[in-house]
Amino acid sequence: MRYLVFICSEPSVQLPAEERETIPERVEAWAAEMDARGVRIEGHVLAPAAEARTVRVRNGDLQVGVGPVNEGAAAIAGFNIFQCADVDEAIEVASKHPVATFGTLEIRAFAG
Repeated sequence: MRYLVFICSEPSVQLPAEERETIPERVEAWAAEMDARGVRIEGHVLAPAAEARTVRVRNGDLQVGVGPVNEGAAAIAGFNIFQCADVDEAIEVASKHPVATFGTLEIRAFAG
């Protein structure tokens, strides 16, 4: 089964600079391990939430907003797509992601 995993930062969590600097290396090691296991199909870091655009069409009028849909909430900083046997394996894989120690990972199965 495929799962989309949102990697979310927590605005209230401030990491020391030394720890923040190790994140890319730790995420790269995690990605390499999950790629080797065959459970990570794809993953990317996203541009800052402030650069997001929201798109709506209401009564035929295009409305484009600047910023994320949910202002002030945990911002989606990246994503991964997993291929796992079940949700328990997806949770196990997500729990090993370095951001899980200071952020939140949201797992959603692909519908259908």
